[in-house]
Amino acid sequence: MLEEAFTVVQFQRDGLDPVPELARRRAEQPISRLQYPIGPPVWLVASYAGSRAILGDHTRFSSDFAKLTASEDLQDLRALNPGGLGFTDPPDHTRLRKMLTPEFTMRRLRRLVPQIETIVTERLDALEAAGRGADLNDLFAVPIPSLVISELLGVPYPDRAAFQRMSMSRFDILGDIEGCLAAVDETLDYLSGLVAGQRKNPGDNLLGMLVREHGDNITDEELTGLADGILIGGHETTASMIALGALHLMTSPEHAALIRDSDAHVDAVVEELLRYLSVVQTAFPRVAIEDVEVDGHQIKAGEIVLCSLSGANRDPRLGPEMEQVNPFRDMPPHFAFGYGLHRCVGAELGRMELRMAFPALLRRFPNLKPAVPFEELKFRELSIVYGIEELPVTW
Repeated sequence: MLEEAFTVVQFQRDGLDPVPELARRRAEQPISRLQYPIGPPVWLVASYAGSRAILGDHTRFSSDFAKLTASEDLQDLRALNPGGLGFTDPPDHTRLRKMLTPEFTMRRLRRLVPQIETIVTERLDALEAAGRGADLNDLFAVPIPSLVISELLGVPYPDRAAFQRMSMSRFDILGDIEGCLAAVDETLDYLSGLVAGQRKNPGDNLLGMLVREHGDNITDEELTGLADGILIGGHETTASMIALGALHLMTSPEHAALIRDSDAHVDAVVEELLRYLSVVQTAFPRVAIEDVEVDGHQIKAGEIVLCSLSGANRDPRLGPEMEQVNPFRDMPPHFAFGYGLHRCVGAELGRMELRMAFPALLRRFPNLKPAVPFEELKFRELSIVYGIEELPVTW
């Protein structure tokens, strides 16, 4: 029963939509208690205003992994601290983010445009060569961010298939928690070796740049954590967005036409799909470091809080018909990339990939559609990052 409560509210969906239970909780109890299958109860925040208040308050809510796992119930997780920006508080977070942010400005990212264009074209060629019925997820959505991040981190070509496998397996936290933890451990071991190689011989990649420019001011452990954060934030998330976004566009001709026939509305469509799909279903957990009152609820020091990004992004208080896709709606910024101090540093890279992948896909295959009925598609059931197992297409 406890596991059912956890999965239904947080991670299960009905196709592309969160289950109705999440909307009910948001309407009746925007902040409520929820029991995980493991660990102590947590606070679930399903509203936009509540999520903004918590995610934007790094002085009273900590992301530090040591604090998050301080409970005896979570002691088995303490050795799996990934470090990086996502699980670090200021001043370390400030120092590390200052090193990383310059590489993710639009000015710096533009240098990747030719590489991304080449990757997208090659994956379109592979999809076309596979013929009708080919899996768009496997041949197009997953490889694009995998190859981009491999380029960023300097992953050797022979390792890239294994690198992709490690990234994908770590998100299914409830389907096989032991397998997930093993995948995290395996990934960190691999990235640690990658960092050691870059420390000895810095290459023309992100890790090499950090070694050359910051040297002894950043440790190998910190570099490994940053690399892991880039992998977590930029691989499976973007792959899921490409696949699920393509599925929506294939089944919504009016939205597909907006970006197939002109570049004028590509940005607006991408932003609305990011909000609507919210593939990262929940933000990294926060722990209260003092007693805090949020929306009439007393959250005690030491208690863990989860903000539902999928719930916040569909909050009806933001405007009408939030359950529908409307690229021209007027609303505050969505939380698909999080909010506040820990907002995804690679957000602009993700946007760039989506803005290039969707138009190219629809222009190569203007009659693209799912090869099976919608109800036969298999979505990922138990995952922090929502996605689809397979997406066979025809054209």
